[in-house]
Amino acid sequence: MEFQALFKALQQHKIYVFSFEDALLFFPQEKRQNLKRMVLRWKEQGRLLALRRGLYELTYPDDFHIPDFFIANCLYGPSYISLETALSNYSIIPEVSMSVSSITAKPTRRFRNKHGFFIYHSVNPSAYTGYLIQRQAGFDIRIAEPEKALIDYLYFKTYRGKKIDFEQERLDRGVIKRLNRKKLTQYAKPYGLRLKELYAYL
Repeated sequence: MEFQALFKALQQHKIYVFSFEDALLFFPQEKRQNLKRMVLRWKEQGRLLALRRGLYELTYPDDFHIPDFFIANCLYGPSYISLETALSNYSIIPEVSMSVSSITAKPTRRFRNKHGFFIYHSVNPSAYTGYLIQRQAGFDIRIAEPEKALIDYLYFKTYRGKKIDFEQERLDRGVIKRLNRKKLTQYAKPYGLRLKELYAYL
């Protein structure tokens, strides 16, 4: 099989991040070992980039400028962007996160590749909620609503009885005041979070 055949199949379906199993679905007539050898050769030639074991990004003949948030969704799922990454996206904190933080109901994981550092924080399935689909650079991204991103952040900041100093967190009061308090309460329930200190800060 020629690389152009794989490229054409993926492009037709607008798939720019794919697994080895995806490639097998497109070309069921190919023997598994032969396809593995071809994928390895294309990776060595720089036509594919391995994002993690068994997951690849098309890098030839075009650079598709895939957003890091989309890469994060694909690397380990189901997951959604949250915590400092989402808070920065919504201007709730001023800092730009150096890593991409996500929430998952699966075990905690970390990955590093050419796009950067990706961290996945595990929560109970009942707390895996409160995200939406956001369009970025032509890609659909799963990202926490601002209310859920803040609640996720507060949960991990106060995990196992830790105290939070809101003055040191540099949270933007003005942005938080505009958030939906009903949603904040709803998303806090699965974590057993009380929001009295947050509201006192505001």
